Amino acid sequence: MDAAGKEEISVEDEAVDKNVFKDCSKIAFYRRQKQRLSKKSTCQALLDSVTTDKDSTKFQIVSEATKVPLLAEISGIEGNIFRLKINEETPLKPRYEVPDVLTSKLSTVRLISCSGDTGSLVLADGKGDLKCHVTANPFKVDLVSEEEVVMSINSLGQLYFEHLQGPLKQRATKENEEDASVETSQENQEDLGLWEEKFGTFVDVKVNGPASIGLDFSLHGFEHLYGIPQHAESHQLKNTGDGDAYRLYNLDVYGYKIHDKMGIYGSVPYLLAHKLGRTLGIFWLNASETLVEISTEPAVKYTLTQMGPVAAKQKVRSQTDVHWMSESGIIDVFLLTGPTPSDVFKQYAHLTGTQAMPPLFSLGYHQCRWNYEDEQDVKAVDAGFDEHDIPYDVMWLDIEHTDGKRYFTWDKKRFPNPKRMQELLRSKKRKLVVISDPHIKVDLNYSVYAKAKEQGFFVRNHEGGDFEGVCWPGLSSYLDFTNPKVREWYSGLFAFSAYQGSTDILYIWNDMNEPSVFRGPEQTMQKNAVHHGSWEHRELHNIYGFYQQMATAEGLIQRSKGKERPFVLTRSFFAGSQKYGAVWTGDNTAEWSYLKISIPMLLTLSVTGISFCGADVGGFIGNPEAELLVRWYQAGAYQPFFRGHATMDTKRREPWLFGEEHTYLIREAIRERYALLPYWYSLFYRAHVASEPVMRPLWVEFPDALETFGVEDEYMLGSALLVHPVTEPKATMVDVFLPGSNEVWYDSKTFAHWEGACTVKIPVGLDTIPVFQRGGSVVPIKTTIGKSTGCMSDSPYGLRVALSTKGSAVGEFYLDDGHSFQYLHQKQFLHRKFSFCSGVLINSCADERGHYPSRCVVEQIFVLGLKKKPSSVTTHSSGGKDQPVAFTYCAETSTLSLEKLSLNIGADWEVHIK
Repeated sequence: MDAAGKEEISVEDEAVDKNVFKDCSKIAFYRRQKQRLSKKSTCQALLDSVTTDKDSTKFQIVSEATKVPLLAEISGIEGNIFRLKINEETPLKPRYEVPDVLTSKLSTVRLISCSGDTGSLVLADGKGDLKCHVTANPFKVDLVSEEEVVMSINSLGQLYFEHLQGPLKQRATKENEEDASVETSQENQEDLGLWEEKFGTFVDVKVNGPASIGLDFSLHGFEHLYGIPQHAESHQLKNTGDGDAYRLYNLDVYGYKIHDKMGIYGSVPYLLAHKLGRTLGIFWLNASETLVEISTEPAVKYTLTQMGPVAAKQKVRSQTDVHWMSESGIIDVFLLTGPTPSDVFKQYAHLTGTQAMPPLFSLGYHQCRWNYEDEQDVKAVDAGFDEHDIPYDVMWLDIEHTDGKRYFTWDKKRFPNPKRMQELLRSKKRKLVVISDPHIKVDLNYSVYAKAKEQGFFVRNHEGGDFEGVCWPGLSSYLDFTNPKVREWYSGLFAFSAYQGSTDILYIWNDMNEPSVFRGPEQTMQKNAVHHGSWEHRELHNIYGFYQQMATAEGLIQRSKGKERPFVLTRSFFAGSQKYGAVWTGDNTAEWSYLKISIPMLLTLSVTGISFCGADVGGFIGNPEAELLVRWYQAGAYQPFFRGHATMDTKRREPWLFGEEHTYLIREAIRERYALLPYWYSLFYRAHVASEPVMRPLWVEFPDALETFGVEDEYMLGSALLVHPVTEPKATMVDVFLPGSNEVWYDSKTFAHWEGACTVKIPVGLDTIPVFQRGGSVVPIKTTIGKSTGCMSDSPYGLRVALSTKGSAVGEFYLDDGHSFQYLHQKQFLHRKFSFCSGVLINSCADERGHYPSRCVVEQIFVLGLKKKPSSVTTHSSGGKDQPVAFTYCAETSTLSLEKLSLNIGADWEVHIK
């Protein structure tokens, strides 16, 4: 690594320094909003200004403080979604509205204006069970469902809108005072950061002056909120005190602090609120720095409504207030009205898209390190997996594989023949992932830099030259991915003719794309840097990494002429990133607390649309003890993205380096992942077509069980498996909560069963991760494990049938070629349904549109919870004779085992148990 790189590693290796990153007290727009709001000025909707067309209803809002009209627009969107936009009626120049996140299929629903009282306006959807009730003075919007107010907007009067202003030198002090709604002595201007904001040695000059926005939402009857990733915090959002807001501002925070609300690598400005009988969502479409304050007032049994002897007792229900504040842009907020969790997931996916269908190999195990040294190292590590009989699918190369951190190149000494290296991996049906970051080394002899510079493809500084900052290669410029032409050009760099040494088994990892700028303010880009369209970086900071992943995914698709699915992992992300690939939780540490926090972090990503997510197994920073590493592999095997990774100054930690006992335990964890691949793949199909999260908090599956609402140390994989990773050292027992009063749960290893709605103590050796199958489910598995997913395509299946209290079970199975778009364009897929009822297991077609020939057979069926030994078991296939089947029955565990079957997975058949 070059000198600049070495110097920057030492910068990153320090613990998180709060002087490098801002807290709320150092954020000027936060201070301004808090100061203004403490003065309680109100806004009024001018309902005599209402205009209505087929798409929306518009009206003016005027603030007491500024007297300058805002324009509000309310529209209905198909699927029980309301959209509220508030902008300046006549801004000096356009304000930034986030493009490219919303799907093109949004269709508006005409809202009917119902008669309201004087001073109010009622807008209803066609069905009439959802209404927006607009009150004029003070301005407020109530969302009414079945005559109940479920959400109020601006009921606390926190609507805040700073109007764009001309250059400072043209403004009179008096006008400044009026527009900013604060006193603007020079000292106060500096403190409130109106025209420039200082942080350490950095000065952010604001050509448009202050431009921040804010709005409050009151959620009636709600105490449980989730979402707004990414934070290393609990799954359930916590109350924020003064100066303690959740921050959404994408930052490179090495070894981030846990139990903290500071922003880290990604931002999804979307939260969900859940209570018995109702789930809601709020999606705040803004890509500038955003802060979210949360204040929950729990339900009070009774309160006195008046003083004196005749005081009446009245029940007061809970309420949670959410206050959103952004540095710039407009207010553009979507209200997702549910009413169920799955309705809200569908509504959000309707807005931002569903999880991309991943190629099958990407659901296997990934082996990464910063860095595998050279081709020999890659060959030795690859051979080590085979030698120790551990399956894996993908080898990863970090920045050291390049020629001096020049992306799309190879270090000729270390990797003289990259194609040969890839052919070695291909021979075992494995893949390669390499890194490609957004910073491009300033070097006119580097063709990527020279071409980008020549075409003006870099972000510019506020003086008009190319923005330059220090990152891994030393002095670098940053590609402006917000420009469609830059994205198109960048996509072309992945063509085989352009990317020398690449093959069709090479896939991509986008890192450092917050963007990370060493020695920049908060280690990122100055906010007054300039992007395509003359937009300042402050307007779109949180969407920068989203655009790189979009361009990368498109490049991999183009490389295959539209035939092959891409795989792209990104560190920085935004709402809608799920359409382009996978996300991980960044630079975590090899400590038990980081293993533990990974569960709520991944659950939060999952409920906000990003199903393909994971955390670096073992912890990126530091050296895990063997016990922690084993526990992390066990946890990672049951999380969607499964990758081992470590930084360069850690000891090597390939799975076989910790002694035979630990090698065995890690092997077993990884093999269990591979056994479950048919279930994983089927879950990702459901995420792709039906917006169902793969990894689910218990409250999603059990929305009416209050005791699940705060659980974050266990979760559901799909609807069939409950997983409780062991996250404490030297644990010998864990308490597992098994939800559902009418449920039965089966230990996936011992087949012991428990009734639901109770906590059970489960003994755990180092070889145990508590996993339970829900009664009433059928889980498809692979019965033999190969070197990689590709080596297992023709291997047989098994079915784990877990009976409900009523003796029934259902499940499904999805199969396609695992890599192309043929499932979409040619309907080349199998979608099967399994059902067990009255002693008969039926395999039938779940989707008649799909056709995919499979030679695979179901060779093994386990039925859990069968109360008595059968007298006979027979199979029946259409057009064939009934065939008797040998079986084993274990009375102790109530388990029926059928082996050596040969039932085609894609054909209709029945198994009769009498």
